[in-house]
Amino acid sequence: MNETQQSVQALVHQVQQSVIGQAQVVERLVIALLASGNVLLEGLPGTAKTRSIKALAKAIDITLGRIQFTPDLLPSDVTGTEVYHHDGDHEKLTFQPGPLFNNLVLADEINRAPAKVQSALLEAMEERQVTVAGKTYPLPSLFMVLATQNPIEQEGTYPLPEAQLDRFLMKVTIDYPDTDSELDIIRLVRSEEGGSEVSGSVITVAAIEQARQQIQMVTVAEAVERYMVALVMATRTPEKYSEDLRRWISVGSSPRATIALDRCARAHAWLKGRDHVTPEDVRAVAADVLAHRLHLSFDAQAESIDARAVLNQLLQQVAVA
Repeated sequence: MNETQQSVQALVHQVQQSVIGQAQVVERLVIALLASGNVLLEGLPGTAKTRSIKALAKAIDITLGRIQFTPDLLPSDVTGTEVYHHDGDHEKLTFQPGPLFNNLVLADEINRAPAKVQSALLEAMEERQVTVAGKTYPLPSLFMVLATQNPIEQEGTYPLPEAQLDRFLMKVTIDYPDTDSELDIIRLVRSEEGGSEVSGSVITVAAIEQARQQIQMVTVAEAVERYMVALVMATRTPEKYSEDLRRWISVGSSPRATIALDRCARAHAWLKGRDHVTPEDVRAVAADVLAHRLHLSFDAQAESIDARAVLNQLLQQVAVA
C-alpha cells in the first residue's frame, strides 16, 4: 500500500471516529469522492447523515456549503445571483456566488425543493458548472454533491424523477446503529460536550487528486468487464433469469449504471490496496450503484420487495463469465 492509499485510509478512519456505527456509509462516501461522483443519502432522522458529510469536509480541510431545501427555494438561492453595485459614477452587476461554489455541497432534504431548483442543482452535478444570466461559471475541480432525503416523511415533497436519480453515482441507505454503537455514540457526544473533539484534516486536496489518478491505472480484466455488463443487462432482461425478477422489475438500469459500476469497483479495489478489480469489488458496490436505478413493478411493491432485495437476487443469478 503506497503513501497515497495510506492517507486515504487515514481519512476513512478519521471520519469513522466521528460517525460511529456507519463504517460502510463512510467508505461509500470516500469511494464516491475518489470516483468524482455524487451521493444520495437516505435515512431516518438522527442517523448521522449531515454529521457524516461535515466530518468528511473537516478531515480534508475543504469548504462545505449547506443548502436546506424548502418548497419556497429559488434557483438563485443555490447558484448565486448578479448583484447591482453603485459606486460613485460607476454602476455594474457583480456575480455573487451561491453555496454551490464549495468543494462539498450538502443538499439537505433535496426532495423538498421544486423542479427548477433541482434542475439548477442537476447542471452543477453533471456539468460541474453553473449558468446565471447567460454566463457560465466553473465549479471547483474537487466538487461533490451529497444530498439527503427522509424515506418516511413524504408530505410536501417533490420526489426525485428517475432521470435525476440516475445522475447520482450511488444511493446509500443509512440504518440505525446497533446497541454497542449506540453506547459509543453517547460517550462520543459527551466527550465533545466536554471540549474533546476529533482532530482536524488528515489529507490534502492534492492527495485526493493523486488518488484519482492512481485509480485510473487500476486494471479491469475482460471477464470482470463482462460481469459488470451482465449485471446491468440482467436488469433489462430479467425474464432470462427468473420469473420473480421478471415480475418485480419494470424498467432496468441505463448505461450510466455500467459506467458508475466500473468507476466505483475500481475505487473500491484501489482502497483495498489492489491494482486490479475482482468480482468481489463489483459485488461490494453493486447494490449502492444499481438499486436506485431500478424501477420496480406494482407486484414488487405489493409483495414488499425493495430494490436491494431484487439486487441480491440478481447477484445470485448472474455468474462471472
